[in-house]
Amino acid sequence: MDASSEGGWMPKYLETGESLRCRQEIYDRYSVPRVDFQRWVLERVNWRGDEHVLDAGCGEGNYVEALAQLCPDVKYTGIDLSHVMLDRHPDSRHTTVGDVEHLPFPDNTFDVVMANHMLFLVSDRNRALREFHRVLKPEGVLLAATNSMHTMPEIQALMRRALVLLGASGKGQVQPPQFPHHAFSLENGTRQLAHHFYAVVRYDLPTALVFPDVDPVMAYLENTRELREPYLPPGVSWDDLMMVMREQIIALLTHFGELVINKISGVLVASDRGGFIHDFVDQRNGRKDSD
Repeated sequence: MDASSEGGWMPKYLETGESLRCRQEIYDRYSVPRVDFQRWVLERVNWRGDEHVLDAGCGEGNYVEALAQLCPDVKYTGIDLSHVMLDRHPDSRHTTVGDVEHLPFPDNTFDVVMANHMLFLVSDRNRALREFHRVLKPEGVLLAATNSMHTMPEIQALMRRALVLLGASGKGQVQPPQFPHHAFSLENGTRQLAHHFYAVVRYDLPTALVFPDVDPVMAYLENTRELREPYLPPGVSWDDLMMVMREQIIALLTHFGELVINKISGVLVASDRGGFIHDFVDQRNGRKDSD
């Protein structure tokens, strides 16, 4: 993952990976239905089984196990800026410390590039996407998992109301602090990829987090503090916001018995002439040849 993002939180985020692990544990425990998201992402590609795969921004290797189960004979290469996270990678022998904006690989090296939940952290996404395109083979495929801009609307609504109660209305509409994935979401990421690849297809996976009590919800929110706190309105403290959030969530749990947070994640698949677009490109080229 790229360290040069906004807000000043990325260096610590890179050093530990604790935020990622904590959120993943919450997703695993409270998601309905329970889905192996990594495997679901990988299954959006028709694998031969012998591909060379680049895992860009691989972190601690969240996709390694699912990839090994699905395609045990692929050749795997991981790259990340954080050597600390790579030290925890289960296949660290096949990883390298590096920047996705300056990939240390020759042209036409990889069949698949995975850039999952990381492109919103990259300061110069166009440069990174050009690099992904460069190292992909002509029929290569890019996988870019991310979230929807409309994920977790219940959390956003509760935060907006809490900010109003704390006197943050000001002159305009109150906007709760957003996650950084808004820089590369399922919605705008499609357009960004279309500047670099001939075809892009979007796959959505709607799920929900169902919380039976307040503590895991607050644990999730506290886990996002480093992401959200820098964008709070002036005069609003994180602790005050969490106090009001807790009161609202307890009231909802008392009334409904559970708190349901709707979540939309997914993956964008992009290619010039491989994967899902291969047959169409072949037919198009065949028509051109016959003209």
